[in-house]
Amino acid sequence: MKLLMIYADSFRYKTTTKTLDDFPEINEDKSIKNALVAFIQAEENDENDSGKTVTKLIKNIKWASKKNSTKKVVLHSFAHLSESKANPNFSKEIFNKAEERLKNSEFEVFQTPFGYFLDLDIQAPGNSQARIFKSF
Repeated sequence: MKLLMIYADSFRYKTTTKTLDDFPEINEDKSIKNALVAFIQAEENDENDSGKTVTKLIKNIKWASKKNSTKKVVLHSFAHLSESKANPNFSKEIFNKAEERLKNSEFEVFQTPFGYFLDLDIQAPGNSQARIFKSF
């Protein structure tokens, strides 16, 4: 898994182009303030142990959220961090499990529409903990 986390004072997205036919039609324009935005790419080898993958994802998100003093998280599929890609249905399952576990830990969680290209607007502060990359 590849994980790029950016703390955003403001994060806005708008659906533009649907890229995966198996996912629902969504037309959404949403803004979220003071959140950790997790750009996530599940890789093919993650499919061997989804439990371990979700646990590492949650651990990293919780750590970065604490460093940025937020309990608000946006899960965003970003299949441009690696050449290896997991099956889209597996990836979406990872997102849903991560959302459930984070909500059980009293996080407010958002998922951007899966299977879409989005217009993005990110306002992020220039401090060292606002941008973190992990590979596991």
